[in-house]
Amino acid sequence: MNPSCRFIYSCKSISSFGFLRSQFCPKMLTGQFSNFHVNFNQGRLFHGYPSRLMGFRGKVGGAQMPVCAKVSILEQSRVCSNVGIWSRGRVKDVKLIRCIGGDVKRHSPTVETKINGGSFERMYVHGGVNVKPLVVDWIDKDEVEDVGENGKNVDNERNEEGTGSRNRVPRKQREESEMEKEAWRLLERAVITYCNSPVGTVAANDPNDKQPLNYDQVFIRDFVPSALAFLLKGDGEIVKNFLLHTLQLQSWEKTVDCYSPGQGLMPASFKVRTVPLDGSNEKIEEVLDPDFGESAIGRVAPVDSGLWWIILLRAYGKLTGDYALQERVDFQTGIRLILNLCLTDGFDMFPSLLVTDGSCMIDRRMGIHGHPLEIQALFYSALKCSREMLTVNDGSKNLVSTINNRLSALSFHIREYYWVDMKKINEIYRYKTEEYSLDATNKFNIYPEQIPHWLMDWTPEEGGYMIGNLQPAHMDFRFFTLGNLWSIVSSLGTPKQNEAILNLIEAKWDDIIGLMPLKICYPAVEGEEWRIITGSDPKNTPWSYHNGGSWPTLLWQFTLACIKMGRSRLAEQALAIAEKRLSMDRWPEYYDTRHGKFVGKQSRLHQTWTIAGYLTSKMLLESPELASLLYWDEDYELLEICVCALTKSGRKKCSRGAAKSQILV
Repeated sequence: MNPSCRFIYSCKSISSFGFLRSQFCPKMLTGQFSNFHVNFNQGRLFHGYPSRLMGFRGKVGGAQMPVCAKVSILEQSRVCSNVGIWSRGRVKDVKLIRCIGGDVKRHSPTVETKINGGSFERMYVHGGVNVKPLVVDWIDKDEVEDVGENGKNVDNERNEEGTGSRNRVPRKQREESEMEKEAWRLLERAVITYCNSPVGTVAANDPNDKQPLNYDQVFIRDFVPSALAFLLKGDGEIVKNFLLHTLQLQSWEKTVDCYSPGQGLMPASFKVRTVPLDGSNEKIEEVLDPDFGESAIGRVAPVDSGLWWIILLRAYGKLTGDYALQERVDFQTGIRLILNLCLTDGFDMFPSLLVTDGSCMIDRRMGIHGHPLEIQALFYSALKCSREMLTVNDGSKNLVSTINNRLSALSFHIREYYWVDMKKINEIYRYKTEEYSLDATNKFNIYPEQIPHWLMDWTPEEGGYMIGNLQPAHMDFRFFTLGNLWSIVSSLGTPKQNEAILNLIEAKWDDIIGLMPLKICYPAVEGEEWRIITGSDPKNTPWSYHNGGSWPTLLWQFTLACIKMGRSRLAEQALAIAEKRLSMDRWPEYYDTRHGKFVGKQSRLHQTWTIAGYLTSKMLLESPELASLLYWDEDYELLEICVCALTKSGRKKCSRGAAKSQILV
């Protein structure tokens, strides 16, 4: 029996499909929508977009069809079908398609933007739900072409120009090792499908795990290394489907205890569930059930999900050449909604993003509330991605200008105030406190007594790093690996600082790499500090899980940073250490103890992002030219942008010159 397909709706509005907060959908949208209208672009063939808005039902030639299906004119990608076999990102033998919905690639030629005061974008769509939907009953995959307005085959045009090829840089071919073959088998086994099309990978797929909790769901942050592995292999369909479906989930109205967070919030995860069709015992349907944090431990919103989604969207375009996806109106809208959440004016005096504890990879209480480095580095990367992908027009130029100003201010803030090396530590050690002036040296009123005793002996002479957090009268001196690696990848740090971070990792190899790369943070909090900071969390005991545990998935980010800085040797050494144990230990989620000697006490096995992180690292080292598509070089134009020059505040001087002085030309 072929399942139907639909979303579980607990919403009152839909935005990504041309309606903005209209009282439109009940608990679930189903039935025949004879009046549904997306304001088609006249004189142009529609481009397929997976019409998962409502549970359309119908029969074609006497055969029961899925609730939702589509014809993708663009690149002939089937996102929903009644027949499909998953194999390395392909859905084969799709013949019978029912398509409902029209030009959802463009949604509507009447999508407009307005600028209203401090609000960057307010999107609305003219029209309504007044026109009969388009239905295509028979489509043969060999007959489908993307035809432009001039009648030419668009895909052929793109391939001729070199901008639409699926793999612009061919990957070097070699014989895969047995460990790599095993990893690919496990990764493909972790793929889940929705309407017979691949849409993501589960967090862990241990067949012996009787209580998977939420590890059987697709997490946005967890899927990123899986997506890169498939893209580097040449399989882009699963990534495209993932981006499409998570974009649709963004439009839902989320409610926790009668309060709804911002509309642009991306889910932390989603799950494909199979349920009876309208109470029937014979017919079933598939539904996508997202978690926006309302089910998470601590009920924390996943701030990093939207940032990772933007980063992955850029990577998809770079590695496939399919830039048409990010240029679509719905994707442009999705990017803007995420940015509106991040760039909304508030009470904060700093350009960094203010978040609660547990809002990123470290999703439990670990004392990272405030302005954690990981969020700032991902925020900076997402802003850079958005600046590349946003279509610049009269409606978006103010937003692009805001992005540039924020990038400039954020890079200066992190480079100037988060950076520590021996020279900076000595400066903090001699700080005067309680300064009140525009020219204060100790701007955040940091007390020298905050400097931990371990830091004096641990920091090497030739190295340095970005601290974990900065707030008034507080500096978190712990070394957080992901934030520092993304500071390198995104060029949030200066070239000199980026080099020094790798110098520190090399000098403190046993502490950060040890017997299994890489420590999520160093050092662990222990004793009374552990009880205060974690609330006596039994999972985050010293040198375990987020409290100093070793996470193999960080390998791919370490590899990318090393390739960028021309130090691939370090990544190769770390990968060789991991290869000794990962397969033998059945691909654990994390390792415990100071040097990563034991498999974590609560570590899931066959952890998907451990597997994908290893494969991605291998492929990046083999094809560094592909790695160059995923990182950013120093942007010298940002150093010339300063909002201080636009104001008449009577300020005596701007301290941005300090950042310029550290640049290596």
